[in-house]
Amino acid sequence: MANHKATKKDVRQAAKRRDRNRYYGKTTRNAIRDLKATSEKKAVDESLPNVIAMIDKLAKRGIIHKNKASNLKSKLAKRANNLAVAQ
Repeated sequence: MANHKATKKDVRQAAKRRDRNRYYGKTTRNAIRDLKATSEKKAVDESLPNVIAMIDKLAKRGIIHKNKASNLKSKLAKRANNLAVAQ
């Protein structure tokens, strides 16, 4: 365990950041899962911009890599476009 005052504070801050990052990551993963489960074009079109914004925020905060964010957004857009063609 930390012995210095500043190090103890850093441990507290790191714990807060870790919890916050886990919350944002889990919330985004759930949104992606729900979007993938949806088969209605209208519902996908409404929620896709929100999910993309969530993914961008994760990349901006450094929770996920920017290339992973791009890959996720690309796959979701591709899925949404294929859904449009199928219906």
